[in-house]
Amino acid sequence: MAENTDQAVLKLDSASLGYGSFTVLSDISMSVCKGQVVAMMGGSGSGKTTLLRAATGQIRAQKGVVAAFGQDIAQLDGEQLRRTRKRMGVLFQQGALFTDLNVFENVAFPLRELTRISEAQIQERVLDKLDAVGLRAAAHLGISEISGGMARRVALARAIVLEPELILYDEPFAGLDPISMGITAQLIRDLTDRLNCASVLITHDVAESFAIADQVYIVGQGRLIAQGAPAQLRDSADPYVRQFLRGEPDGPIAFNYPVTPAFEAWLKNRTTRP
Repeated sequence: MAENTDQAVLKLDSASLGYGSFTVLSDISMSVCKGQVVAMMGGSGSGKTTLLRAATGQIRAQKGVVAAFGQDIAQLDGEQLRRTRKRMGVLFQQGALFTDLNVFENVAFPLRELTRISEAQIQERVLDKLDAVGLRAAAHLGISEISGGMARRVALARAIVLEPELILYDEPFAGLDPISMGITAQLIRDLTDRLNCASVLITHDVAESFAIADQVYIVGQGRLIAQGAPAQLRDSADPYVRQFLRGEPDGPIAFNYPVTPAFEAWLKNRTTRP
C-alpha cells in the first residue's frame, strides 16, 4: 500500500537513539501507517531492537522525535504512556509465554489484566484469536505440549488479543523451521490486513520479510542505509544493501565490532591499573 504519513501510527523524525552518551542509531526517519507491514532490517547489533525499545517508550530519543499515534512519546507521563502502550502489541523474540498456564490462559492473560469484560467475552475473544492462528483446538494444551512453532503462534495470538493498532515483532522468525517461518510470515500479513493495524518487523530474515512487507528500512553502521519497497531494494546498487541481501562475507559490513569512546575509556582504565 502507498505510504500516508498523515495517518502514521508510528513515526520517527530525525531520531537519534541510544543509551546514556552512547548513540546506536543516528538521524533515523521512518513512518508506519495503518494496514502496512514495515520491516526494519539489519545485521546483529545494528540497533533494530533499540528502535523497538524507543517505540514502546522504554528509552527516549537522544535527539529528534519518536511519535506513536501522533504523540511524542518523550512527552508522555506514566499514565499517558501506559494508555499508549495498551494500543500496541509486542511479540517478543522468545515468546515469553507463561509455562504454568495453558494455551487459552496465556492468550487470555492481557484481557484479565487490562480489561473488565465478562468471562463469556474472554472466551469468545481468545478462541477467535486462536482460530486466527490455527490453534483453536489447542486451547487446552500446556505450553510444554506444543512445538516451538506453535508456541510462537500462541504468542502472536496473545499479542493481538487486545486488537492493537500497532504490533511490533521482535525477530518473529528466529528459531523456526522453514514451514513455520512461512506460516508465521503469512499470519503477520493476514492479521495486519484483518485488523487494519500497523505492523513492524524487527528482523534480519530477508526472504520472509520481503514476501510480506510493504516497506523496508535497512540500518547499519549507526544509520539508515536504505529504504524502499522490496522490489526497489532488490535492484539497489548500494554495496551495503547488496551485501546484506545476498549474505556475502565481503563488503562494507565489518566483522569486528567498532571501537567506541566507551571502549577506549574502559581499556585505558584497565591499562592504568597498578
